[in-house]
Amino acid sequence: MTDRDTRHKASMEKLKNHVDEKIASATEQRGLLLINTGNGKGKTTAAWGTVTRALGYDYKVGVIQFIKGLWECGERNRLEADPNLEVVVMATGFTWETQNREADTQACQAVWKEAERMLADPDTYLVVLDEITYMLKFGYLDIATVKTALENRPHEQTVIITGRNAHRELVTMADTVTEMQEIRHAFNNGLQARRGIDF
Repeated sequence: MTDRDTRHKASMEKLKNHVDEKIASATEQRGLLLINTGNGKGKTTAAWGTVTRALGYDYKVGVIQFIKGLWECGERNRLEADPNLEVVVMATGFTWETQNREADTQACQAVWKEAERMLADPDTYLVVLDEITYMLKFGYLDIATVKTALENRPHEQTVIITGRNAHRELVTMADTVTEMQEIRHAFNNGLQARRGIDF
């Protein structure tokens, strides 16, 4: 065995011991609060990946789409026939398109009622609050109301929050926070969003 092989084996043994210790110390079982935030692409796509995973195990899933509801969504098109999936969309589209704070607030509040129902349902294993960060930023939803619903949700229920600039109080509450960082984005170089890739 070469010196490099010996060093590699020792390094992998050390890594295995570290991973085994982490696995052994992870003894708590409960639903999680996950946040996908940051200015990079892929926050909603990652959430839909987890939706697909949960549906693959026949878990009941709820998705609330606060911003992109009027847009085509390949993931929603593919999965919406699954009887374990419920999707509710805020049918106003992007807030910069409507430019009507009162109408957007009313639409948000109506969709939030559906979110509260899902967050109170012990049979719903996963709830995705897609782009809810904007609802908080624009003042359509109150952070205290959202926190209360999250804190009082069923013990086994996992929630995924997506959107830029996640509220600091939600970040403090979360079990896992992933920040997508933009290095380069095709759209900024004049490339259109691509069907089946971007939506």
